[in-house]
Amino acid sequence: MLLPDKYRIAILSAYALALHGFEAILPSPIPWLRLGLANIITLTALLLFGFRVALMITINRIILGSLFIGTFLGPSFILSFGGGVCATCAMGVVLAANKKIFGPVGLSLIGALFHNAAQLFLAYGLFIQRIEAVLFISPIIILLGTLTGLVNGIVAGILIKNLLKKKPESLHNVAQA
Repeated sequence: MLLPDKYRIAILSAYALALHGFEAILPSPIPWLRLGLANIITLTALLLFGFRVALMITINRIILGSLFIGTFLGPSFILSFGGGVCATCAMGVVLAANKKIFGPVGLSLIGALFHNAAQLFLAYGLFIQRIEAVLFISPIIILLGTLTGLVNGIVAGILIKNLLKKKPESLHNVAQA
């Protein structure tokens, strides 16, 4: 039996929040660098259950995660929200345009690029307002985003493959819809 979307969104949002929380306790060599582990859940949801579910998971994770760590409506929330929504929308548009061109890794790389671009745009427009600072940091952010997007796409691909092996009759029908 398939879960209704509201339960699916709640469960997957909880997984994404758990990964987000786990990532927050990991030491980071660069203070603002995040691995984006929760994006594995978003990407998996997008490919198995569609855009609406993936977008709701992204929004839930960012809002609840920022409430839990005390950054709600602060600069990091704005950057995270803008980047997350932009990335999920970009992946959704590409997937809707042609489901066969990109797999999990390709979609994850697209999401990483749009996430970083949105964050750089928002950082420039709302906080930094010095183009040379944004241009200086852009290659570093895009390189790191590409690496984490690659890893997250690989992990999401493995997760999807294993989920489809376990319950092919329930998940496969949704993935084809």
